[in-house]
Amino acid sequence: MDHRNDEALRFLATRRSHPPKLMTGPAPDQEDLTRLLTLAARVPDHGKLEPWRFIVLGRQTLDALAPALHKAVLADGQDQAAADKAASAFASPVIVAVVHSPVNSLKVPEWEQVLSAGAVCLGLVNAALAAGWGAAWLTGFAALDVGFAQAHLGLSPQERIAGLIHIGTRGATPPERPRPDIKAKTEWRP
Repeated sequence: MDHRNDEALRFLATRRSHPPKLMTGPAPDQEDLTRLLTLAARVPDHGKLEPWRFIVLGRQTLDALAPALHKAVLADGQDQAAADKAASAFASPVIVAVVHSPVNSLKVPEWEQVLSAGAVCLGLVNAALAAGWGAAWLTGFAALDVGFAQAHLGLSPQERIAGLIHIGTRGATPPERPRPDIKAKTEWRP
């Protein structure tokens, strides 16, 4: 039986994220997003713990969060330019916060659970791209500042944002970027 999927291999060989600044509306609707989230959840998950969850941030929520993010960046001691840049990241049509939500387990260390949440992020980007949307996996202050994420996204003390997945209608195709030299990054041991 042949399990090769040349179409999937072509997709993986040419996939590239679409920067949020190149995305426009509309965003996928709730039905489309649910389909993408379902695909994204098909990741390695040792122990079937599901150590992640999703928070879908629509336009109304993003518009309310942008000024709060701007204020938080300034309160952190960063300058106006950094605050403007952070807040402008919420201009995407929709953002899915992938939340790493660890589960106590004697068999599955938290490190593996973090990797599962990261796999969900990449899975969501790839699902969105394959469905014809623009998508990118970013973090930034909103994801990395624990206080902001807890206060404004309702994360519990043990949760962290693994990624903010920006999704929208594709704009201009971004230029190809340099890719890693696989020979320099690979060690073969016979």
